[in-house]
Amino acid sequence: MLRAFLPLISATMAFGCAGTKQNVPQPEVTSAVARITVDATFSETIEPTELQSALFHDERAEPTDENQNQPSASSDQVSLVSSETIDQETFAIPNIPPLPGENFEPSQHGLDLEEVIYSVYQSYPLLDAAIDSREVASGERLQTLGEFDRKFKAATENGPMGYYKTYRQHIGLVQPLYQGGELFAGYKIGRGNFQPWYKERQTNEAGEFKAGFSVPLSRNRDIDARRAALWRSTFGVDAVEPDIQAQLIGFVQEGSYAYWDWVAAGAKLVIADRILKLAEARTDRIRSQVENGFLDPPELTDNLRLVAERSGKRAFAERKLQQAAVKLSLYYRDASGEPLIPGPDQIPEFPEMREIDASRVEYDAALALERRPEIYALELLRRQLDIDHSEAMNDCLPDVDLVMAAAQDIGYQTDPKNDKGPFQLDAMLYVEVPIERRKARGKIQSVSGKISQLNAKRKLTEEKIVAEVEYAYAGLIGAYKQARQAEQAVGYAEDLARRERRNFEEGLSDLLKVTLREQYAVESAEKAVDAKLLYFREQADYRAALAEDQLPISQGE
Repeated sequence: MLRAFLPLISATMAFGCAGTKQNVPQPEVTSAVARITVDATFSETIEPTELQSALFHDERAEPTDENQNQPSASSDQVSLVSSETIDQETFAIPNIPPLPGENFEPSQHGLDLEEVIYSVYQSYPLLDAAIDSREVASGERLQTLGEFDRKFKAATENGPMGYYKTYRQHIGLVQPLYQGGELFAGYKIGRGNFQPWYKERQTNEAGEFKAGFSVPLSRNRDIDARRAALWRSTFGVDAVEPDIQAQLIGFVQEGSYAYWDWVAAGAKLVIADRILKLAEARTDRIRSQVENGFLDPPELTDNLRLVAERSGKRAFAERKLQQAAVKLSLYYRDASGEPLIPGPDQIPEFPEMREIDASRVEYDAALALERRPEIYALELLRRQLDIDHSEAMNDCLPDVDLVMAAAQDIGYQTDPKNDKGPFQLDAMLYVEVPIERRKARGKIQSVSGKISQLNAKRKLTEEKIVAEVEYAYAGLIGAYKQARQAEQAVGYAEDLARRERRNFEEGLSDLLKVTLREQYAVESAEKAVDAKLLYFREQADYRAALAEDQLPISQGE
């Protein structure tokens, strides 16, 4: 008789394995706000802005010398992989653009910051990884839905030896209900000589069909462990969104830093290039004056020293530009996600700075409270604690379960002494009452404490968000004023340098004074670029504090 059930069991198991891919309803995720940390510090000093049209132009440098040496296997070495079998695309060499030419000028239509930000949205690997956490959370929710899977049951219970020889086989299905309780149905066959007190186990010739349900009337009626786990996992799916938004804001902030560092590096290269050309342009004139006896030979030597020194500084500026370009390529990518090292022709000028009206701060702070992900994340945590509290209150209730079952025997009676009727209806009520209920009361107390902690944390978080907006605004305004003053200083320093060069050409000054004036002009120009870089970095911080960058919220499948 057992053999008759084996094909059915095997088919059921095969169906279960084949049907693992199911469309599970996903919870609709509400909008979330991103979490950011506003950091006013930066690791590198800022670089020059537009000095004047002559002093400021940005050039892009790219690393040129790359060691592309392929390891060769010697005759006494065993190579595990033949060089011919190596996929060249696997070891692709980056396409590094050339350094800017001598007459480089910043482009009027260069690479825009929004293009970099768009690239972060579309292709930044860590953002893609963060988005994949949606699948992780959905998978965890699917696991909790597995608690409501219908179950196939089968058993054989035989007593072939002894006075009472019995043979019983039964199969059935159990379907847990979302509302609580479960449905059950099955079929059984009982044969043999049963004990008088177990006569209900004996069935008619064609077996017995049975179906019924169990319903909780008190405890587990509105909530139980299965539903609580499902609701928590649903909120877990929602909780992924604030984390994704938080990471997006951080990536955009970092990408903005890298972009402005690159623009500033180009501006500093322009300054280094211009100051070098000034020294080179004087060389022939000083050599002629030395040959005619109007200047002493050390003047020419000093200018040649100056040319060599400024050439070294220009090389340093080229290296910094190359490094900034490579760093920017981590955030600036093509449609396939491969890094793009921007070329010198893509370097723009610093855009015009704009001062933010102080009256906007209050409005922006309120907007940040709506957008920032911290608040939404805390709200989801509060909902999960509400589930814990409801589950603890449920544990205080007594168990009162109603079970109804109907059974129908089919065929002729196998035992004439069997007085079992062909149809049977059973109604059962099970009651279990906890006395002390210490477990439930302890859980209620614990959850209540956590809710109080969460309320205090939310209050502080809201205050921190407002403070971060105000902090970022103060930094932005301060950087704006600093940059404006630095621009004025550049104008004064450049004017003095021009006057000193004119006096030198007229024989009213010497090379030392000219060199000092030019050096002061260069320092002022670099400080102006640093100030502009600081301003635009602070602008990136303000953007982050307001959580302006938002990804579309995932809609449940």
